[in-house]
Amino acid sequence: MRFDTLNLPELVQQGVVQLGFSELTPVQEQAIPLALNGRDIAAQAQTGTGKTAAFLIALYTRLLNNPQPTSENPRALIMAPTRELVVQICEDAKGLVPDSPLTIHPVYGGVDYDRQRQAFGKGVDIVVATPGRLIDYAKQKVFSFKRIEVLVIDEADRMFDMGFISDLRFILRRLPSYDKRQTMLFSATLSPRVMELAYDFMNEAEKVQIEPEQVTAERVEQIVYHVGAKEKIPLLLGLLNGRMADGRVMVFANTKRDTDYVTRVLQANDVKAAQISGDISQVKRMRILSEFKEGKVQVLVATDVASRGIHIEDVTHVVNYDVPQDPEDYVHRIGRTARAGASGLAIMMADEDLVYHLPAIEEYISSSIPSEVPAEELFTWKFKRPARKHKKTPAHSKSPGKGAPKGHSKSGDKPQRRRPRRRKPAGSKPTES
Repeated sequence: MRFDTLNLPELVQQGVVQLGFSELTPVQEQAIPLALNGRDIAAQAQTGTGKTAAFLIALYTRLLNNPQPTSENPRALIMAPTRELVVQICEDAKGLVPDSPLTIHPVYGGVDYDRQRQAFGKGVDIVVATPGRLIDYAKQKVFSFKRIEVLVIDEADRMFDMGFISDLRFILRRLPSYDKRQTMLFSATLSPRVMELAYDFMNEAEKVQIEPEQVTAERVEQIVYHVGAKEKIPLLLGLLNGRMADGRVMVFANTKRDTDYVTRVLQANDVKAAQISGDISQVKRMRILSEFKEGKVQVLVATDVASRGIHIEDVTHVVNYDVPQDPEDYVHRIGRTARAGASGLAIMMADEDLVYHLPAIEEYISSSIPSEVPAEELFTWKFKRPARKHKKTPAHSKSPGKGAPKGHSKSGDKPQRRRPRRRKPAGSKPTES
């Protein structure tokens, strides 16, 4: 099906043309016609399948065809589990209809609280938010949910995984009733708990399901290297100085500790690398993502916090430094490449500790991942080890500074009690040395 066969507002149709969209993806072909007819949708869809464009096109169409005055109370609400996904959806929305009269406002933690609050007073039509801060503003009566006409819940399964489901239910109970709004829910899997949410808060939702083999990116070449744990760093550097030398690369590790180590090794060997993980501040995380998109950073090393909801054009290679323990995470990781019709390469390093997760991944994607023996020269790369991190000395262990009175620390702590000396009995002879 082609986009020009859909009955879309002129501004939306122009945006689709400018973005170069022509044919609908499988999830768009099933979801958009239903949404344009006002139906509620519960769709199984991964990132990279065009789901964001699907719900944005339907949302824009409904609001533009029924213009209303802008106020502090939004007409549409898009809920997402992570701050990165909120920012990405806002960017996609502005890119889809750059001349839209509708105002889009992101709401998420980690950035200026008052500035986000003041934006409601200036007027907003569409809010894209994580649950926590949105609830804060709602409780303070900064805005009201009473005008919501369209609700989108993106990555519903991730909402459960991250413990947001009680917050999400709090918001859903305060929206207009399900028969007075349109709701579109998107999830990697339509699990029983996700469908229970749909039954409770949606109006006879139509299920849209994409088969697993359609979920993985068709243009991703997948390779698995069976290597030892100690061979992974030399192999990674060999690849970065060989077949991936001119690429934009994402490297995924399972833990923040490994992410930090891999990043420091790459930086020590003159590779422009940066990392994002759960303990990186939001401001720094957004700066790193911006530098990666601009090409200032060649390699982005990440935990799975970055594998969902981040849309970065022209990622040519994905390296699974660690085999993911959850098959769904594998699909999300390799979905960072081969987007929008491009091709990409996904390499997995299966070491002796994590190779046991490989069969579950192959079963989930319904295919075997081709295995290759890496060339000998890839392992001959001599690399510099990163400098060891210096541990900070705890404040209480520091010796008193100069000039501090005996028994007192420099910080003015209480005097330390001295152990009294044992007196020798009178008349005792000194001990010979």
